[in-house]
Amino acid sequence: MPLGALPKATINLILAVVAVVVLIGISETGFQRSTAALTEISDAARTRSALNQTLQLVLDAETGSRGYLLTGDPAYLEPYNRAVTEIGQTLDTLRGVYVEDGQAQATLSQVAREVQRKLAEMDLLVRMRQQGNEDAWKFVLMSDIGKQHMDVIRSQVAALIATANERIAASQAQVRDSLLLARVGIAAVAVVALLAFYLYLRQSSALKAAGERQQQALQAERDLLERQVRERTASLTELATHLQQVREQERGHLARELHDELGALLTAAKLDVARLKSRLGTPAPEVTQRLQHLTETLNSGIALKRRIIEDLRPSSLTNLGLSASLEILAREFSEQSGVEVVTNLESVELDESRQITVYRLVQESLTNIAKYAEARHVEISVHSYTNVVEVTVRDDGKGFDVVRMRPSTHGLAGMRHRVESAGGRLKLTSSPGQGTRVVAVLPQGGAVQPAPVTMS
Repeated sequence: MPLGALPKATINLILAVVAVVVLIGISETGFQRSTAALTEISDAARTRSALNQTLQLVLDAETGSRGYLLTGDPAYLEPYNRAVTEIGQTLDTLRGVYVEDGQAQATLSQVAREVQRKLAEMDLLVRMRQQGNEDAWKFVLMSDIGKQHMDVIRSQVAALIATANERIAASQAQVRDSLLLARVGIAAVAVVALLAFYLYLRQSSALKAAGERQQQALQAERDLLERQVRERTASLTELATHLQQVREQERGHLARELHDELGALLTAAKLDVARLKSRLGTPAPEVTQRLQHLTETLNSGIALKRRIIEDLRPSSLTNLGLSASLEILAREFSEQSGVEVVTNLESVELDESRQITVYRLVQESLTNIAKYAEARHVEISVHSYTNVVEVTVRDDGKGFDVVRMRPSTHGLAGMRHRVESAGGRLKLTSSPGQGTRVVAVLPQGGAVQPAPVTMS
């Protein structure tokens, strides 16, 4: 896969890994080279110290021997003897150092020979002085043989010290090169790291900007959807309220038509039957039986008409008021279902539409209790407060789980919509085995007009 096809995050990660590996490699290489150079410097410094010590020991031996020759004091022989002893050890140490350097080893061998000659010269002078051969040791002492040996020793030792100094300088240069390499490498890695960090920041900024744009687009889309949902909900609410009002109006119109037209027809038919019975005198038993059956049929039709009218538009609500209508509704429900109903109804001031809302709420609640609750006692209460009216229907039935209530329970949804369209609030409380409590709170005053809806 080409590098350009990789994601930017992967490229940044690869650059970071390469930078870390390079930095570790530079650090390790510099450490190894510096360690080797420092070891070389330490060895060269010890070698230079040993060479200087050798030269110093030779000088100490010469000083001790000359002091003894000039004074005859045996005390001068002590540093001479000590120097002679230590010279051998120092030379052995130097031989171990130069075991792998052929040229330096050859120079050291020459130095060792010249030191042995110088020591042999000093030993000869000391023995002649001890034997009392004054002329002999003075002659040797005054000659320049000893000076030649010392000059050779100094020159050879100086050559070896120069070699050690070169080794030290070379090692120091290696340390400087290692430090320079580490410096350059770290600087380069730092530049790469800064570049990678810059790319990371740039990518993060781009991702953040893209995320913000996406969030703004999503938020705009959500706002649009929410606005559309609110508009559609308001439109549906207005439509449902309108349909509910139309339904009540149609019910009222149908109730009036049934009362005026059908009632008049049935009453006229009943009067005709009574007139026929009065004019027939003593009719045949079969005719009497047929007229009686017709009268009973007309009475049943009139009673059915009354029940239908009461279901469509309770006349008691218009003629007797809300409290009396609820009392009648509760009594009829108790007689039909056998459930004990207790009412606690206060006189309230509500307009006609809210009275119908309260009546339908109680009617729907009693219908649900008869279908599902399996209750034995029902309590209906209406209380008036300063600005609101509270309507409560409570039963001791089996109840249900409100959270798991199916959305398809249109009866409860219709109750809630009816109450809310009247400007009120509906609260439903229930739990399995604890019964159900329906509470509606409606404002007192004039009728509530639905808010106008603007269609997009």
